[in-house]
Amino acid sequence: MPDISAPRAEPRAEKRPSERTHHGDTVVDDYEWLRDKANPEVIAHLEAENAWTDAQTASLAPLRQSIFEEIKGRTLETDLSVPVREGDWWYYSRSIEGQEYALHCRAPITDPLDWTPPTLTPGVDVAGEQVLLDGNVEAKGHEFFSLGSFDVSLDGRLLAWAVDTEGDERYTLRIRDLATGADLPDQIPNTSHGATFSPDGAHVFYTTVDESWRPDTLWRHEVGTAASADVVVLTEPDERFWVGAGVTRSAKYIVIVVSSSVTSEWLILDADDPTAEPRVIWERRDDVEYSLEHAVIGGEDWFLILHNDGAPNFELVAVRPDAVGTGPADGIVVRKHSDEVRLEDVEAFAGHLVFGYRRAGLSQLGIATLDGIDSPAAVAVDEVPFAEPLYTVGSSRNPEWTQPTVRFGFGSLVTPATVFDLDVRTGELALLKQQPVLGGYDPLDYEQKREWAVADDGTRVPISLVWKKGTAHPGPLELYGYGSYEASMDPSFSVARLSLLDRGVTFAIAHVRGGGELGRSWYENGKTLTKKNTFTDFVACARHLIAEGYTTPERMVAEGGSAGGLLMGAVANLAPELFAGILAAVPFVDPLTSILDPDLPLTVIEWDEWGNPLANAEVYEYMKSYSPYENVREGVTYPQILAVTSLNDTRVLYVEPAKWVARLRDVGAPALLKIEMSAGHGGVSGRYKAWHERAYELAWLLKVLGLAD
Repeated sequence: MPDISAPRAEPRAEKRPSERTHHGDTVVDDYEWLRDKANPEVIAHLEAENAWTDAQTASLAPLRQSIFEEIKGRTLETDLSVPVREGDWWYYSRSIEGQEYALHCRAPITDPLDWTPPTLTPGVDVAGEQVLLDGNVEAKGHEFFSLGSFDVSLDGRLLAWAVDTEGDERYTLRIRDLATGADLPDQIPNTSHGATFSPDGAHVFYTTVDESWRPDTLWRHEVGTAASADVVVLTEPDERFWVGAGVTRSAKYIVIVVSSSVTSEWLILDADDPTAEPRVIWERRDDVEYSLEHAVIGGEDWFLILHNDGAPNFELVAVRPDAVGTGPADGIVVRKHSDEVRLEDVEAFAGHLVFGYRRAGLSQLGIATLDGIDSPAAVAVDEVPFAEPLYTVGSSRNPEWTQPTVRFGFGSLVTPATVFDLDVRTGELALLKQQPVLGGYDPLDYEQKREWAVADDGTRVPISLVWKKGTAHPGPLELYGYGSYEASMDPSFSVARLSLLDRGVTFAIAHVRGGGELGRSWYENGKTLTKKNTFTDFVACARHLIAEGYTTPERMVAEGGSAGGLLMGAVANLAPELFAGILAAVPFVDPLTSILDPDLPLTVIEWDEWGNPLANAEVYEYMKSYSPYENVREGVTYPQILAVTSLNDTRVLYVEPAKWVARLRDVGAPALLKIEMSAGHGGVSGRYKAWHERAYELAWLLKVLGLAD
């Protein structure tokens, strides 16, 4: 029997024209009125969009449930993370079957000389276990729950934790006495994420945001006092920059970071004087980024500074703590700049250094022991080798200054997330845990491969692929992309993706310019006035996959989220004939309208990434030429489009996909909008809700690919 309550026609937002004029160009926007979410008409329209999408996808309910059960069935629901040693405790988290959120726990160290983490068994009590925070308890009564800060004082007595229950990334900070489990009276609302204790545990450093959601002010809170007595440590007036704070692993310094997308400045405080005035390491200079680590080499203190001053792929230098402010020319070079290797990170320990870098599009890990070295110039790095052709590797949580091991994570498109400890002195690797995949998963049943597409300008663009052996080509294929903020979309494992692969879908990642896979130049050539390279690279990857016989336009879908959603919108206009469907999650599809308004959340910060169209007519015209919303075309056969967003998202406002879908409807495009009415940029909270959400998206993709039966 048909559902007579289901909507019979797609929602059509009323056209209420408004004008904007910049650089002599006037644009009429019919749907800008949808920005006012306090307007009941806006909420009614969004609810109508959800009702229409529900009706159009109702037939997929059994498939959605099947995929959810597959994800659930492959997941060990009652599980534990690998314990991390910090102070006198092993810290870990527990997940319990049927519960949405993790339990954050610790157990006492029984042997101070033993750095091998204890083997914990899911579902079995741990001797001396203490539950520090149970997310399921704290989330009761809330539709949304996100933990934004979780920091234990070095002496292990106190926990600073902060929670967002709206999805708007404004957190309430609390301090818990871990001896009693009770929260102190201290309570600070409207903080940003990332609170940290001073090494003595007497103070907590935290940030608050301005009206544009920019973390602009660093505060110092004295434990046990009222929030009204908190002291401003630093306020950053330049709207391009945000602030944060931390503590060096050695616990000798408190560090303060002031950073934009392309410029940074670090300040330090001696840990034994946390109320002093911070001092600057290097004065900020436009387009110069650097980061700092405290190291002890040859018995002497050094600051290791990773910088890009005249070194696009970054160089590592060492300077004396009493010689700060002099710049890289007065430092000792530890790792020289290389055109082939992008230095991304260095971590300092009492006896070794850990380097993170990438070469030929893959992440790498290097170790340098400090035994017998009397100068930073003598540091030698040994690379940790890996056998797979595609993989992702990176240092994991390593909090202890004197630890003799390096914890790191490894994974690939076929290898589940794996945790190792490396003994620095012996080179011995200890496999601590591999993500369990239930149901008889065997990585040998799948194949991964690297392909290279050629862009219109001759640039070779890497593509990572995975499929189940025996899959027929050409066949159904999903192409994923991002391409912004120098973020690398490295090949990694996904339990949910198996529901595609096992149905004969090939999965591919287009490592387009704007990301960081091939060094800083890869990023620089996919931002501001070269942003279109991101879009044309993705199109080149799609055409390559068709030409090489992996798929056909009728059997290819594309997916991207946030800035990757901008990519999806641009590609829909640029090459709609190449795709059967496009999934755009929290998509940044009205970028020009947003970036033109400095009062919107995070807009000014974004000018380094996209350019400033308010001040620069060339940037304005360039952004207008690729903005998905402004370039929806008449007379074009668009692929099926699903836009997924959240009402409380503060990074990409819901209005962008809402306007985009309305405009697509005007030209007859088959577009759907799904909006979570109580979530933020990351979507719903809770693992089961997240699995249901992913099952929803995958079922839609499979329908588009003709595999929904």
